[in-house]
Amino acid sequence: MGRLLFLVGMLLAYGAPTQAQPAPASKGSISGTAIDSLTGKVLREASVSLLAARDSSYLTFTITDGDGQFVLRNVAPGSYQVLVTFLGYRSRLVAVQLTAAHPTVTLGLLRLRAYSQSLGEVVVQQERAPVSISGDTLAFSARAFKTQPNAAVEALLKKLPGVEVDRAGNIRAQGQAVSRVLVDGKPFFGDDPKMATRNLPADIIDQVQLFAQQSDQAAFSGIDDGSQQRTINLVTKRDKRRGYFGTNGAGLGTDGRYQARLGVNRFNNGRQLSALGMANNINQQGFSSNGGPATMTPGPPAGGNGGSGRVRVGGPDSRGPDSDNEQPNNLLESGAVGLNYRDAWGKRAEVATSYLGSRTRVLTEQQRHRKTATTTPDLGSEGAPPFITDQQLNARETNLSQRLNLRLDYKLDSLTTVRLTPFVAWQRPGQIQTSTQQATRAGQVLNQGQLRYTSERPVLNGANNLLLMRKFAKDGRTLSANLNTVLSDQDEHTTNQALNTFFTDAGPTRTTRLDQQIGESSGSQTNVLHLSYTEPLSLSRRLEAHYNLTDIGHQADRAVYDYSEATGRYDARSPQLSNRFDSRFQTHRTGLTWQTRRLRYTYALGLDALQGRLRTTDRTAATTFGQNFSKLLPNALLTLNGGQNRTLRLNYRTRLNAPSAAQLQPVVDNTNPLNRQLGNPALAPEYAHSLLTTYSQFNARNNRSVFVLLDAAQVRNRLVAATTISPTGVQTTQPVNADGYRALNGFLSLGQRLAAHKINLNLTTSSSYTHGPSFVNGETNLARTWTLGQGLSVNSAYNDQLEFSFSANVTYQRARYSLLGGQNSAFFTQTLTADVLYQLPAHVVVSSDVWVVNNTGRSAGYNQRVGLWNLSVAKQLLANQQAEVKLQVYDLLNQNRSVVRNVTDTYLEDVRSRVLTQYFLLSFTYTLRKFGV
Repeated sequence: MGRLLFLVGMLLAYGAPTQAQPAPASKGSISGTAIDSLTGKVLREASVSLLAARDSSYLTFTITDGDGQFVLRNVAPGSYQVLVTFLGYRSRLVAVQLTAAHPTVTLGLLRLRAYSQSLGEVVVQQERAPVSISGDTLAFSARAFKTQPNAAVEALLKKLPGVEVDRAGNIRAQGQAVSRVLVDGKPFFGDDPKMATRNLPADIIDQVQLFAQQSDQAAFSGIDDGSQQRTINLVTKRDKRRGYFGTNGAGLGTDGRYQARLGVNRFNNGRQLSALGMANNINQQGFSSNGGPATMTPGPPAGGNGGSGRVRVGGPDSRGPDSDNEQPNNLLESGAVGLNYRDAWGKRAEVATSYLGSRTRVLTEQQRHRKTATTTPDLGSEGAPPFITDQQLNARETNLSQRLNLRLDYKLDSLTTVRLTPFVAWQRPGQIQTSTQQATRAGQVLNQGQLRYTSERPVLNGANNLLLMRKFAKDGRTLSANLNTVLSDQDEHTTNQALNTFFTDAGPTRTTRLDQQIGESSGSQTNVLHLSYTEPLSLSRRLEAHYNLTDIGHQADRAVYDYSEATGRYDARSPQLSNRFDSRFQTHRTGLTWQTRRLRYTYALGLDALQGRLRTTDRTAATTFGQNFSKLLPNALLTLNGGQNRTLRLNYRTRLNAPSAAQLQPVVDNTNPLNRQLGNPALAPEYAHSLLTTYSQFNARNNRSVFVLLDAAQVRNRLVAATTISPTGVQTTQPVNADGYRALNGFLSLGQRLAAHKINLNLTTSSSYTHGPSFVNGETNLARTWTLGQGLSVNSAYNDQLEFSFSANVTYQRARYSLLGGQNSAFFTQTLTADVLYQLPAHVVVSSDVWVVNNTGRSAGYNQRVGLWNLSVAKQLLANQQAEVKLQVYDLLNQNRSVVRNVTDTYLEDVRSRVLTQYFLLSFTYTLRKFGV
């Protein structure tokens, strides 16, 4: 690792300017006052931007105060331009020179002229402020944040103050996760953010808008229901809305590595057509795995993740298809083709649709070491040694999938609009899995097992959202009806073979063999109808009456057949493992919401009455179990809007969470005979309380952003695991209801742009606490986990030649268990990343990224330091650098590994996985650009 850090230092030193730097000069300031040129009236909250004189690149930003005055502080000596903009006025651009002898400049009165335009006059485009604020929308002018030729939108987002993009392409803006990216206000490939950020070029973007988007029904009715999505809207340049563009390329490497991509976009003003294709076996996936309609909730689902904390350790860019937010644990080969279409059909209809077909192959090789809390009759819970399971797992999975999105807006008349949003997805995953497993306690081997599992599981999912919105002549009076339907159908065919040996002190005592075929078909249908009527009581007050009908039905048929030696076929039905089962969860919910909306604050108080019924039917045993329940569900919302884009938001919600069909079905799933799963038809719904508090601020005067989140949850009748461990080490787990779950999560993000050095600085602090019960051999096990993390990230487009970024993170996690004190643990994880891009003469670009992780406090053999260093050299060709030849090496030091720590209510687990290692790749890329046609 010492060699790694030495080489990183050499690379950073090479990328930095080599000439000796003079001692830093004292910083100065630029001040002035913006006024109307005719009346002399001061212009409040006018945008004032500081630009570099040599290339007009953005440095910093502020706004004028109540007296029209502004001050740009901490400005180093040099040549600058000051740009003053105000809505309805022509922009003013002033050249400024600061020297060491005269570090302070006063511009005095800057007179802005109002627009005065006669018919037929030629409109001159005005300069736009690099950063501007309009209501709750923060807008960045793309021309102020220069990117390398042919860079994708993702590279542009990384340069914006307060915006972070991780290696998986996930976006955080001012500390909040961004879940939706629009293009000119409309969906692009459904609700898949990466399709826009990784496939659209940065140079067609005119403006990046950041805001919190409400649900469609809430935005129409004006009643804030607490559901919001952090959203980015990419506004394209007007001269780029007509033409062809795209990125195409291919590459071949050592060890059979390859990548290829094809992208062609045809924009013709409002009409957009895109065709994309991609294929590679280097763990790169340019699309999200679900890509379905996004759902908005007023915070994390109550109940969380079972009271578990999870820390993953491994190399980046080696993730599986469903683990973009986690560290890698497999090898991935993927290919996909996609089409996206958007257009207006006449004056009343507008349609947006997309299709994506993909094929993925995932190879997983893992070693798992798990410690499970347990008890023994002679030692009780205090002195019981942990139950230890070691497993070697190998799996290969191939998945074919297709998905189709559609959004249709149709205006029936000037007051009535219908929005139809259907979605359908088909998947056909097939898997072959083999594993060996050994369980021990206090050094004694309890059992050993070998498992081979093959499955094919075609799945069809569909959804549709129908929204009818009707306005009335009286302003604020609305009626809306929203019907959401979700369908799922799955038909699984598996072969399960296992050989298990059970031990005592005297040696092997019993061997069992399992050879079964399993046929399982399951389906579900969810219908949610929400009716809303709003009545204005005054200019600032509204009353909403609403009704909600939820109907969720599940069907599950499971047939298990043992292999018969006599017939040589799987024809011996196992009645203990076979079952036909139905469940239905239905609720009627009605209530009122009172909302008061003022300029500086909004509050809403609501109370709903709910009546529900959960009914389960075991068709095999001809038994039915039903339960009725009534609940009052209060809710409250408070939003305070201060100056400088400051917002404090408190959102309190209550809700019921129904158990799933798998949790209810009263039949044993013995896919792994040593770790069996059993449903519980007597489960009751969870009753959850959640309070989400957020505070956000963007100070335009000093380019500083602050985001704070506190999320508290309490759940009654929470679904928890009840595990029984036999003397031979066989585990049987069943969900049960239990009280006592509490969780608290906190997050703090501070963002600062250091204008003098073009540096974006972000500090993040995260913490969490969970308290949750589970049961082991009939005894209550209370698990308490604490997590504390501190992160730092820096990125800069230092000049036209040099760009760099750096991030570091330290996470501490502690777990305490009431049932087994010896299982208590505490451990650290430290992560370091560094990226450098340097533009050499003759359009040669050198780039490098380093990723280092160190972890402690894990099981023997899992305390590893992981280092990954990637390096590339590219030559840009043709006019405007539209072509590029690149040689890259992945994992230069051949040290990439993956180590995972999982912490749950009942066990600790360390996982080591095979991941992508060293390869060389030579690629050619051509960027198509042809506009105005």
